[in-house]
Amino acid sequence: MEITAHEPTKLRRELNVWEAIGISLALMAPSMAANINPQGTAGQVGRAVPLAFLLATVGVLLVAYGFVRLTQQFHHAGSVYGFVGVTIGPRAGVFSGFALMGTYVFYACVTTMAAGIFGADFLQRIGVIPSGDMPAAIPLVIGLLALAGAWFLALVPARDGTRILLTVEGITVTLILITTIVILVRLLSGGGPNGETFNLNVFTLPQGTDLNALAVGAVFGFLSFAGFEAAATLGEEAHHPTRDIPRAILGVALFGGVYFVFVTAIEVMGFGGDAGMKNFIASGSLLGDLGATYIGAWIGDLITIGAAVSAFGCALASLVGASRLLYALGRDNANTPLLGMAAKVSPRWGTPSGALALVTVLSALIIVVWAAAFGGAAFDIFVGSGVIGTLILLVAYAFATVGAIKHLFFSGSPKVAVYEIVVPIAALVVLAFTLWLNLTFDPTTAGFRYQVVVIAWLLLGGIFVVAMPGLVRRVAERLERDEGLVAARN
Repeated sequence: MEITAHEPTKLRRELNVWEAIGISLALMAPSMAANINPQGTAGQVGRAVPLAFLLATVGVLLVAYGFVRLTQQFHHAGSVYGFVGVTIGPRAGVFSGFALMGTYVFYACVTTMAAGIFGADFLQRIGVIPSGDMPAAIPLVIGLLALAGAWFLALVPARDGTRILLTVEGITVTLILITTIVILVRLLSGGGPNGETFNLNVFTLPQGTDLNALAVGAVFGFLSFAGFEAAATLGEEAHHPTRDIPRAILGVALFGGVYFVFVTAIEVMGFGGDAGMKNFIASGSLLGDLGATYIGAWIGDLITIGAAVSAFGCALASLVGASRLLYALGRDNANTPLLGMAAKVSPRWGTPSGALALVTVLSALIIVVWAAAFGGAAFDIFVGSGVIGTLILLVAYAFATVGAIKHLFFSGSPKVAVYEIVVPIAALVVLAFTLWLNLTFDPTTAGFRYQVVVIAWLLLGGIFVVAMPGLVRRVAERLERDEGLVAARN
């Protein structure tokens, strides 16, 4: 039996700072991201992959400022939905929450397909699947099984789920760092197996590559960081939300910056810089291949299965984040049939089971339709969903940043030192510049098709808000009751 929207539907407050870090770290999935995302950047900037990730790090830290400042004052399961709602207004809040939910749904597709790709590769490495061309259906099936498993684990109490996520990701990241340090030592002590050497030219652009290409390549850096703010969705489940959630968000962003820049630099050097870019881009598991080359086949196998587990953990975190957002919308609009279902909470686990079911089914439908109707392989769905989810995410980040500016500096007396306003303004510049450079008007390109999906999702969010004025009123009432703010009502 489920608790209905007319009965008390509160999330359980049971998480500490480390468990909040677990959900952000799992959704960011540094193990998975370091193994597959840099190829997209390399296609734009060649050897300068770590430079692009450094640019993304700066952008993410600028955006993190707004989230940290807002979570020091508010704790709301809707994350961006709640923050923007109490700072800009409920219409903007619902729209931005709808946008961020779309990001999480598409990232569930990204990560389950990554789990399928890495899982199939591991099975082939150990001989379960015959060597040769991989049947296209195998990664898809493994990915869908991973999605089902993520749904099941997302039903258990958040404490158990985040402990699993933090443990698995921590072990895998440790293994990757050990491998990269071994590679670095070999590069410094006389070169790699094929004459690779330590060379800091990975932080310079190749001749003929301009800054526009660097900004476009940085999108895959943003994709790698995506989810650093996921702890914000656990504000109603943390013991000390205004202390622990900001620490979790900033800590994960800082760790991600150091980790990605260091690991991508070693990856590019390990493949041989300019001379190894062709193999770099073609690699199915960057650190798996490097581990096998520099240490032994066994380490490559371990990293590959670790990346699969990391992807699975990220899928779990994506479903957790999306379900919290949809739950927050649903409980504010329990009289709307579909949203009323989203407000259901499991009486046994205290998790938003109705919203979880809806976002899981939507993710599965995207994968199945993409594969069946458009002939998309697992890697195609991975790339496309990643681009779509990231571009939507940048829009949501922009709304949260504007909300932070308005609340901190233009709602009565400034709540922080006035000079700090340069940080969120710089964040808006970076976000706008990145979005602009990713616009394409060539309908023959995959990027144009991804762009259409992004625009369609955002338009759907806009229609959703305009067509349901009662929803906006109820959101305003709920936010006023929960957060005690009325100034932003519209």
